[in-house]
Amino acid sequence: MNAVVSPASPSLLSVRRLRVHFRMRGGWPWSKPSLLRAVDEVNFDLAPGETLGIVGESGCGKSTLARALIGLQPVTSGGISYDGRPIQNLDSEGWRAMRREIQMVFQDPLASLDPRMTVGEIIAEPLRSLRPEMSAADRDQRVAAWLERVGLSAAHRNRYPHEFSGGQCQRIGIARALVVQPRLLICDEPVSALDVSVQAQIINLLRDLQKEFGLSMIFIAHDLAVVRLISHRVLVMYLGKVMEQGPRETLFAQPLHPYTKALMAAIPGQHLGERELVARGEIPSPLNPPLGCVFTSRCPIADPHCTRQAPPLKSLPRGRGVACHFVGG
Repeated sequence: MNAVVSPASPSLLSVRRLRVHFRMRGGWPWSKPSLLRAVDEVNFDLAPGETLGIVGESGCGKSTLARALIGLQPVTSGGISYDGRPIQNLDSEGWRAMRREIQMVFQDPLASLDPRMTVGEIIAEPLRSLRPEMSAADRDQRVAAWLERVGLSAAHRNRYPHEFSGGQCQRIGIARALVVQPRLLICDEPVSALDVSVQAQIINLLRDLQKEFGLSMIFIAHDLAVVRLISHRVLVMYLGKVMEQGPRETLFAQPLHPYTKALMAAIPGQHLGERELVARGEIPSPLNPPLGCVFTSRCPIADPHCTRQAPPLKSLPRGRGVACHFVGG
């Protein structure tokens, strides 16, 4: 069982031993189904007003985890608690109510917006569905206010998504998510499709909105440099498992897991002074992960024990956690 690394404050969101597995059929009718462990034994806590950055290479399970947390992907086992209430087994009506509390910003800003709807209709849609008690006048006023708040103009409300740039579409997506005033915002690679200069603008907008409204955020990215700008704590995933987690400054100043060090080494201008701790080869298929530690096949310090037994996520001082036989005794 993984150890649990918790923030100092009481948790708004608690995840315990979360698993999301898929049965994959082979290419032939007689092929035996394979098990894909997209998310496997994940544990973490999120405090009110905190941002947890989740980072890892493509295929590590970040987006599947996000979809499970917001009810878009069924959970195989484990628990998700929001404000002390279990939510992993909510029905459609239960999730409808929970959408007032938890919202999501998606990776592709243009694809996440309905091209047949105007921007005003897109932002107003969650209010019609989740805040039916609001009058039309109040709804229109809130839509206009949120367009202004995310750096657009209320005059843009009658335009269509294709008339906006990628960065502007992401601002519209943020307004749509926050117009119902949720307490938790899940951002799934929200800046990966944007130019670098626009990425900084969107990150600054999210940080400002978090301070203004006391938002809790889960910010998912494959770029550690981006995660460092916005996160209070960081969780590193590889092939569905947590490799390391801890406070941002501590983790960046002293990464412990070989995989975290490999990600750090990929940041331009980052020098760890440990060339031997660069990951080797390519990510293995998630349908056929290495035995023992899932990072064994790419780890430069792995030994035979690593191939036989998977390391648990060990709790360390200062809110750290790491899943490595060579760390923490």
